[in-house]
Amino acid sequence: MSISSLLPGRVGFGTAPLGNMFRAIPDDEAAATVQTAWDQGIRYYDTAPLYGAGLAEIRLGDVLADKPRDEYVLSTKVGRIILDEVEDPTSRELGEKGALFEHGRPNKMVNDYSADATLRSVEDSLKRLKTDRLDIVWVHDIAQDFYGDAWVGVYESARTGAFRALTRLREEGVIKAWGLGVNKVEPLEMTLDLDEPRPDAFLLAGRYTLLDHGRSLQRLLPAAAEQGVDLVVGGPYSSGILAGGSHFEYAEAPAHIVEKVGRIKALAQEHGIGIKSAAIQFVLAHPAVAAVIPGASRPGRIAEDLAAAAQDIPYAFWKALRDQKIIAHDAPVPVKDAA
Repeated sequence: MSISSLLPGRVGFGTAPLGNMFRAIPDDEAAATVQTAWDQGIRYYDTAPLYGAGLAEIRLGDVLADKPRDEYVLSTKVGRIILDEVEDPTSRELGEKGALFEHGRPNKMVNDYSADATLRSVEDSLKRLKTDRLDIVWVHDIAQDFYGDAWVGVYESARTGAFRALTRLREEGVIKAWGLGVNKVEPLEMTLDLDEPRPDAFLLAGRYTLLDHGRSLQRLLPAAAEQGVDLVVGGPYSSGILAGGSHFEYAEAPAHIVEKVGRIKALAQEHGIGIKSAAIQFVLAHPAVAAVIPGASRPGRIAEDLAAAAQDIPYAFWKALRDQKIIAHDAPVPVKDAA
């Protein structure tokens, strides 16, 4: 199925920051952020066990527990089991992401993409989220950024385990859709080449943004559109650098990225728009993209994201980005090209 018909809107809420990504967020601030998202009309929420070793799921579930379950769409991820045993969060091996959730819960995380672990992960997530069902389940991080040269073997484990387990859950009506949730295009391209199992959608973070979109444009997005596999885009602000922050790819932005963002900001200011508007609308302009899920850890960010998605942007701005080779010449933009 296409998840475009399942999703209640094109802007959702990514909960990675609620797992204490980068900083320890007070519980009341996290709860207020989720409640504000609900009050602002957001009805699609994405989370994962990885985010703070279950912390984001717990915080999201606490707020959504009293909301009508039929009124929102919920996605989480499989591939990591959260144990009662504790460990040092700063010593976890998270590939290129380092100690990304060092402020999260100390519960030990075990990577496991087998069918049995997938079913257990779903059950554990249901408990943390205080709900009786999930709508979408993503197979999380089966890519080089987390597993290095061993990633193809991890992918194969997921293909014969998690992929098949989630296909059965979909066929049984337990979930409505499944796919992969990754930060790299390679596993998505591999999956599109499979005869089976067949995913419904992909969640791709960081690889279709103003700062990084060339590889996705070449093959992934056209192939996904041809096969009817929708994309949800995470990380539209490239870990924060496109929203006034200093992080790119979950670390301090290098000089060449800072320089490029500076050029985008200057053009945005020249045309009277916000850089967040440019970032989020660029993502949504591609016909293969069903939704975007910016993350937030403060209540005020929610209104900013929704306003950014709605701001009018003149075509002259997009033309300037193309002329300066900041975006690819064939990247779709939110307004019709001038004749």
